[in-house]
Amino acid sequence: MKLNVKKLIINSLLLAVGLILHEITPPIIMGMKPDLALIMLFIVILINDDYQTALTSGIVCGILTALTTGFPNGQVPNIIDKIVTSHAVYLMLLPIRNKLNSQVKAVVITIIGTIISGSVFLGSAAILAGLPGGASFKALFIGVVLPATLINAIGGVILYNIINISLKRSNSKVY
Repeated sequence: MKLNVKKLIINSLLLAVGLILHEITPPIIMGMKPDLALIMLFIVILINDDYQTALTSGIVCGILTALTTGFPNGQVPNIIDKIVTSHAVYLMLLPIRNKLNSQVKAVVITIIGTIISGSVFLGSAAILAGLPGGASFKALFIGVVLPATLINAIGGVILYNIINISLKRSNSKVY
């Protein structure tokens, strides 16, 4: 295995930006907010084509979002959700990586990945700690996950394009 330091630095910076977005995002309902760090996780997985990067990024993103979660006892569910989601997104990309337009891939991965992430997060939180305020899985899914999916779909494509343009203009030849 060859260590590519430029690739590692770029991925780390993207995840750090995701952490900042996660932290400054305002709450939508009952103090919960969409997880914009997911967008950066998806972008890291989209611009890299190896499983190790997807897994490592999922673990790192899970730890970072666990440190900044506003969800009561949401630390472990955050880690579980990011690991499961990074696996699922990587596996979804395998059959379509070279077949679809990058814009279409970004939208599809962002929408499906956010729904997977939200479902795994809420499911694991319900099992491990219970959902806050006696809210049901369905209510939180409709009230938080679906709006977050819309926000992530729009923001994901915008950020994906900005990052792709930046990587091309930087002439870094990392990807």
